[in-house]
Amino acid sequence: MKNLRFVVSLTTNDNDYQQEQATSALEAAARSRVDIELLYAENDAILQSQQLLKLIQASPESRPNGIIFEPVGGTAMPQVAKAAAAAGIGWVVLNRDVEYLADLRRSFKVPIFLITSDHEEIGRIQGKQITALLPNGGSILLVQGPAESLAARQRATGMQEAKPANVQVKAIKANWTEASAHKAVSSWLKLATSQHSLVDAIAAQDDSMALGARKAFQEIHDSALRERWLKVPFLGIDGMPRTGQTDVHRGLLAATIIVPTNTGTGIEMLAHALNNGVNPPEKTLTAAQSFPSIEELARKRSQKAQASGAH
Repeated sequence: MKNLRFVVSLTTNDNDYQQEQATSALEAAARSRVDIELLYAENDAILQSQQLLKLIQASPESRPNGIIFEPVGGTAMPQVAKAAAAAGIGWVVLNRDVEYLADLRRSFKVPIFLITSDHEEIGRIQGKQITALLPNGGSILLVQGPAESLAARQRATGMQEAKPANVQVKAIKANWTEASAHKAVSSWLKLATSQHSLVDAIAAQDDSMALGARKAFQEIHDSALRERWLKVPFLGIDGMPRTGQTDVHRGLLAATIIVPTNTGTGIEMLAHALNNGVNPPEKTLTAAQSFPSIEELARKRSQKAQASGAH
């Protein structure tokens, strides 16, 4: 019997979470005996929709059996989804809540579902980390994902909801990559008001952007100012074992949030659905967690405060 063939479309290959998504996809494909093709959209929603439409409109024998994708833009491509379902191609959305799935599931017999973490809950976890680190309030610089990203907006909403009322937020936008955050923070630092503004923590919406922000502060020429900035806690999100968690151990990040990869789960669920003729539930949620735990973060901060108070 010929192997099933899936296409996995990811947002970029310039981000540690997306790189882990690719690794997870390859491992799951090998376990499930599925052939996969990895595509990267270079953070460009138009390119992503063109790449997928080209596959959907190919001759029937060239079409994949399923498409598993993490959307770049705000819409998660309802028209492309409909074209895929009409062509008999399974459709799996990652890391995004989408409205159109219920209609498609009623109209087409192919497996159509989504797997995501609760991005507002991820934001709330970051808000709790901020509470643990700044029990007396203060000010944070939030390095947020792009304006059109629903995940970025939901993470910001959750964070605002859970942070203490006496913590002020200044927000700047970047594009889920280290380079984009480095550029955004470097530009922000050129503003006369920012270098001397009091910021007590840097909270980025993913680990790569937290490191990009850190890099910008490392380039400040004034050594006293540079040291002051680099002493504040840096927070990220994604918590991949080889990157975010390692950066916490190395002291580059004060904390991250472990967001499980889900391409592997998507491949296994879709392969099982196609082989057994069952449609999985419309929505599967994965659980995120603080790394280190909120309690440990609060304990470390109070030890640090006692140590600095002792001198």
